[in-house]
Formats: sequence, structure tokens, C-alpha cells
Amino acid sequence: MSVNKRKGLILAAGFGSRLQGVSAVTAFKPLTPVQGKPLIFRTIESLEKAGCGSIVIVLGHGHDEVKEAILNLYTGSTPIEFVYNESYELSNGVSVLVAEQYLGEEFIMTMADHVLGESVMEIARDYKLEEGSAALLVDFKIDTIFDMDDATKVLSKEGKIKSIGKEIPTFNCIDTGVFVCTKGILGALKEKYDREGDTSISDGVQELASKGKMYTVDIKDGFWQDVDTPEMLEYVEKILNQK
Repeated sequence: MSVNKRKGLILAAGFGSRLQGVSAVTAFKPLTPVQGKPLIFRTIESLEKAGCGSIVIVLGHGHDEVKEAILNLYTGSTPIEFVYNESYELSNGVSVLVAEQYLGEEFIMTMADHVLGESVMEIARDYKLEEGSAALLVDFKIDTIFDMDDATKVLSKEGKIKSIGKEIPTFNCIDTGVFVCTKGILGALKEKYDREGDTSISDGVQELASKGKMYTVDIKDGFWQDVDTPEMLEYVEKILNQK
């Protein structure tokens, strides 16, 4: 598949409560500025660098305000579609499922609160998927992780995920929040959702991993940082100042 046929998917539905109050200009996490640029616009630019021909943004908390801000401030040329997840209090996998009808056969998925280096997105752009599979970009540089307690850990063996979660006892890399997907991930998420009425992305990843179709891709020296807390925001701005 040509890379520009891939869609980009941004999950931006959550409450973002740990960042509330940190910004003087907005109460909404996706609009929180990092070095003056809102997180959501950094994410849009990252998916553009990954070659996505169009972008789907799933909104929930503050959806009207966030959508209006994006429409008023976005100056790029990539088509953007918005999806409203009315069940945004549930886990993040539900946001993926509500976007299903907007997604193509392949898509690159990430979160609205991640700052992603250009080389990371080039790796996502160039990765070739097997049918029915998905891949998670992971960071093996464990000693560089800013907040290990908050990180989602991954055990990768021979290029495939064996287990994933914040509390798993054995791991060798960290989830960067960037996924290259076929619709196989949607089927995996549906299986958990149909059983329990909720599903996280990690649940879907584990389901797909159990079938041997969930791969890991090393970002090598690439930079990424999620921005969940004021401390993470301060850290990522410090790193960006050095680049």
C-alpha cells in the first residue's frame, strides 16, 4: 500500500485531568501548548510526516471546543475528519472502534498527547504490514524513560509482542503510543469489547499478540514523550529546547 493511502488516527477523547490548570490559555489537554504549539497540532504534523493522506481525530471531553479550535487554527492541507466518542469515560480502545468506518485498510494511530520525533514517524511511514497484523513502535532505551511508573511496558521476543501492560513484571521495551495497523486490530478490540463492554488498546494488542500478529518496531535513537503531567510537560520542553 502506498503510504499516502494510509489514514492517520488521533485519539483525543480523554479527560486529561492531570494536565488541567497547567495552561493559561486552555483547560483541554489536546490544546495545551508545548513551546507555544498545541499538542494536537504537533500530532497532526507528526502524522503528516508519516505520510498519512488524511487524518481522523476522535474527540470526547470538550469535543465542541477542541474541534472548533482545530478548525479555526489549522492551516495545513491534509483533510481532517472528526468523530465523537460519547462513551469517552471508557477505555481508549473504544475510541478506536468508534472511528472504524472512517479508517482504511491500513492506518497509523497515535495519541493527542505525544510529542514524536521526525525519525520515529519515518519508521512508521516505511513499515510494511502483513495482512491482519499490527505493529507497535517501541523504545528499548529503558534507561532514558522519564516516568517509568507511568510507562506501558512491553515484552518483545523475536520482533513480536508477548505481553503488554503498566504492571507486567518482565519487559524489555516501552510502548511509544505509535501503531501501524491493519483492520486486524479492530477485530481484536471488538472481541474484548463484545465480552466486557469496554476495551483498552493494550487489550486489543494482547489479543492480537496471542494470534502471533502483533509486532514490535524499534525506534532506535528516536525521541518521543507522552505529556500526561506538568512534570512531563516541563521535561519535554526542556528536551525540545536542546534540539
